[in-house]
Amino acid sequence: MKKFALLICLLLVASFAFAQEDLIIEGTVLNNNDDKPLENVNIVNLNKVKGTTSNQDGLFKIQAQVNDTLFFSYLGFKSIRVRVTNDWLKFGDIKVKMTELGIALEEVIVRPVQLTGYVEVDAKIIPVYDNYRYRISGLSTGYEGGQQQPGAISKVLGAIFNPADFLYNVFGKRPKQMSKLRQMKKDDNIRNLLQSKYDRETLMAVLQLERVDVDEILNNCSYSEDFIRTANDLQILDAISECYEEYKVLNRNRG
Repeated sequence: MKKFALLICLLLVASFAFAQEDLIIEGTVLNNNDDKPLENVNIVNLNKVKGTTSNQDGLFKIQAQVNDTLFFSYLGFKSIRVRVTNDWLKFGDIKVKMTELGIALEEVIVRPVQLTGYVEVDAKIIPVYDNYRYRISGLSTGYEGGQQQPGAISKVLGAIFNPADFLYNVFGKRPKQMSKLRQMKKDDNIRNLLQSKYDRETLMAVLQLERVDVDEILNNCSYSEDFIRTANDLQILDAISECYEEYKVLNRNRG
């Protein structure tokens, strides 16, 4: 009886392992406007840190399993994330449609603000924008945070703490994301992808960082403003990876 129970357990473990095994999934990337295939779309599995590109017919293949997230990016189009689902694995005929940035951008109407001269009334009329600007007493400069408040706060914290403290706050709280740096460097598809990109989008998606955090990491690792502004994404990956390895050594010595 015990042997029978053990056999059942082994079969369950084997079936579970098989279910979790990565598969090669296929799909097609299309222009949402006219359903034409998009060639050379960059696709990265954010969970497995594997990359590929679509061919001239928009077709792509990539290693993935259920619940993995695929990140699609293409010059002039809005980047999107797509979760791999069971129906994708079962039926396979998946079409991913991307929208051109010119269409994706919402129309903005700018109207002049008519002030009345009464403070209580004018305070309600003046529009409040989503850009965050911070100024700290004792510091000579202010900080533009952009539209993402978490990145803006990181920018301010970087100005207060010393570089070691800033890197601890960024690296120390993201061990899983930072461990993907080595995987990204080993994948030739991702390296080729990053070598031709300058927007930091793929790096931000994999590492779960804002653009301002990426810049601050490099700044605190003593990279020049010119490098931060002009380097391609592969150079930025190598720089962050080197900085992280140095951080780990220093952190072990500190302990």
